[in-house]
Amino acid sequence: MSRKTALQPESVKALSRRTVLKAGATLLLSLIAHGAARAAQIVAVRVWPAADYTRVTLENDSKLKATHFMVKDPHRLVVEIEGLDLDAKLKSLVAKIQSNDPYIAQVRVGQNRPGVVRLVFDLKEEVQPQVFTLEPVGEYRHRLIFDLYPLTAPDPIAELLKSGKLTPLPMEKSPDTAMGPSIDGDEQTQKFNRLVTIALDPGHGGEDPGAIGRGGSQEKNVVLSIAKRLKAKLEQQPNVRVMLTRDADYFVPLQVRVQKARRVQADLFVSIHADAFVEPTARGSSVFALSEKGASSTAARWLANKENEADLIGGINIRSKNQQLASVLLDLSTTAQINDSLKLAKSVLGEIGTINRLHKAQVEQAGFAVLKAPDIPSILVETAFISNPEEEAKLTDENYQEQMAEALKRGIRKYITKHPSLKHHKMT
Repeated sequence: MSRKTALQPESVKALSRRTVLKAGATLLLSLIAHGAARAAQIVAVRVWPAADYTRVTLENDSKLKATHFMVKDPHRLVVEIEGLDLDAKLKSLVAKIQSNDPYIAQVRVGQNRPGVVRLVFDLKEEVQPQVFTLEPVGEYRHRLIFDLYPLTAPDPIAELLKSGKLTPLPMEKSPDTAMGPSIDGDEQTQKFNRLVTIALDPGHGGEDPGAIGRGGSQEKNVVLSIAKRLKAKLEQQPNVRVMLTRDADYFVPLQVRVQKARRVQADLFVSIHADAFVEPTARGSSVFALSEKGASSTAARWLANKENEADLIGGINIRSKNQQLASVLLDLSTTAQINDSLKLAKSVLGEIGTINRLHKAQVEQAGFAVLKAPDIPSILVETAFISNPEEEAKLTDENYQEQMAEALKRGIRKYITKHPSLKHHKMT
């Protein structure tokens, strides 16, 4: 007789049940793990090329984990994304790379291994990449961001020098004269005794569309068009040069806009926007200056809070090394700057009131982050309510954009006429 003991029928049944249960549990765990690996779905792919930097955005239904490294000869950025399978949406990234992209020649995508997708960016030059994630905000879900910066950032001063206005005109006998019309409106042939630099700031851009009208018009596009028209008009004046904080559809953080203006030692800073409100009946143009003592109205406070959320919508890397410096700059605004800003705002408000109804008859004040350059008179112009169907139609009309640009030019010119020396409040 064999030493092995035969299993009783009941033992065989119990063993079979355990085997089945174990196999079922293993299968369930396998399915759960596989499901977790496949959980992330790409919902949108966007590319924002610009001279400042190129941004690539992957919008997802859940947070993704990515690692990256650089390869030379030739220059490449390699990114591996976990918890993702290659699909048509991700493959569409290949066709979104434009031939005029300053930094990306092409991109290749592939399934590196199960649950891991690899992106290879073939680069036109070596870059400094920033790879980070953004939590859901506004209409956006989770976003994985690739910002590709050049090793040497574009110099805004060099761009200004391309205007050809390199040196101030000779000192006139009367240093208090300025170009443009006199206060009573008669044209005069006047010249500045120094070069005047004006920073124009088209609001929003790139990932941040700003307000969106009922007809689908986006604030970022309207204000960029107006800013470019205003730039051309101002540069027709002798001894004036203009810097745009952005000249294309890409996102510029609020503090970087301020830094750009300070870098070129701008004499004036004008931020251009197109307002929105929850009620479509709201209408009219407004001009704002900074306030040290709180907002001048509830509406002004609401608007400032909304505009200050641009960095959340546009998406900044909170680990950026410049954030600490930028936050310090935002606390150094001076009373002199605010007083000069109010004068500039009043001059501009009077002019735009000739082409459009004013939302408020006086300059308003609130804590707009983009107006906190401590040494530059700064204003924010809401050209009209894009949320109002009638004003949305105006804002997208080329004739109205020309009229608005002309009114802004007149307001700026009138301010300079009254303050020809434009004392720049240097900081030590």
